Amino acid sequence: MRDLGAGFGYLMKGQRWVSQHGKQFGMGLLPGLITLVLYAVALIGLALWGDDFVTWATPFADDWTSPWAGLFRGFLTAVLFALVLLLAVIAFTAVTLLIGQPFYESLSEKVDLAEGGHAPESGLPLWRELWVSARDSLRVLVRAALWGILLFALGFVPFVGQSLVPVIGFFVTGFFLTEELAAVALQRRSVELRERLALLRSRKGLAWGFGTPLAVAFLVPVVAVFLMPGAVAGATLMARDLLGESTPEPAPEPGEPATH
Repeated sequence: MRDLGAGFGYLMKGQRWVSQHGKQFGMGLLPGLITLVLYAVALIGLALWGDDFVTWATPFADDWTSPWAGLFRGFLTAVLFALVLLLAVIAFTAVTLLIGQPFYESLSEKVDLAEGGHAPESGLPLWRELWVSARDSLRVLVRAALWGILLFALGFVPFVGQSLVPVIGFFVTGFFLTEELAAVALQRRSVELRERLALLRSRKGLAWGFGTPLAVAFLVPVVAVFLMPGAVAGATLMARDLLGESTPEPAPEPGEPATH
């Protein structure tokens, strides 16, 4: 429970940090706005042609008697929308981070400088960082998709599917969101995806406390745009905690005794 509170605390600290650094907040909004436009186009397309896609993908049901063809295709359409909704939250973060890689790298570095006086660097060229980020994001999305399929199947279990599964889904999404956001700081420290996942699994409460509230908030895309800069800042603070990086104490004022 303590880690849950600490994780949420880092989320709030990140939002507070960017609110005190207006330029970083403003620059951090741009990638989210671009992603929001792309999402709007994709979701409109899904709403308009989702039924047609399912019909095209199931020609074997054309000769079924009524109402079985309609029920079957309606079920598949619901599955399609449910999976898209589950992946949308994580994909929004992944795409926004990819588009805004230079912005968020700069923001994360400034948080490190403010907290510890030093910002680690990966030493990789920008194109290589983008490739690593895209590759790791795809791996995370595959893992999230497998969880999504499992949770959707469990959704048909009476009572459990209607009560526990949605809650578990938010926690799973929150965990993967935390990984995506913490990766901005951890990649600069040359921490690979496998190590990042192991690190977060060792502090699941911290990851859930940080990412689960974001998973709920990110269901509203406009809210996600405004929370992204602070989420990156908070994830950087959390990454420092996970790696045991201490924040130096401020130097004492002249005439004040030094603390030990």
